[in-house]
Amino acid sequence: MKSSRKRLVGLVVSNKMDKTAVVRVDRLVRHRRYGKVLKRTKKYKAHDEENACQVGDLVQIVESRPLSREKRWVVEETLERASGIEELEAAA
Repeated sequence: MKSSRKRLVGLVVSNKMDKTAVVRVDRLVRHRRYGKVLKRTKKYKAHDEENACQVGDLVQIVESRPLSREKRWVVEETLERASGIEELEAAA
């Protein structure tokens, strides 16, 4: 993908849709007047072509052209797999 596109890192909170993952991105901002550090959260719908994302995965998403009414991001790579998934696959 082009290097001028925005990239965000977040946690997959839902993968119930086909080829779509909901990614929660947390950021810290400082209050303008009082200086307190506040945690702000936003959820993005990201395209996941192979349905590879699982709930709890840490993923990097990159902005893209509009793919649907709410989808403007694509899952670029999985940075860290969810911890409980490997244990469940090994037991099966």
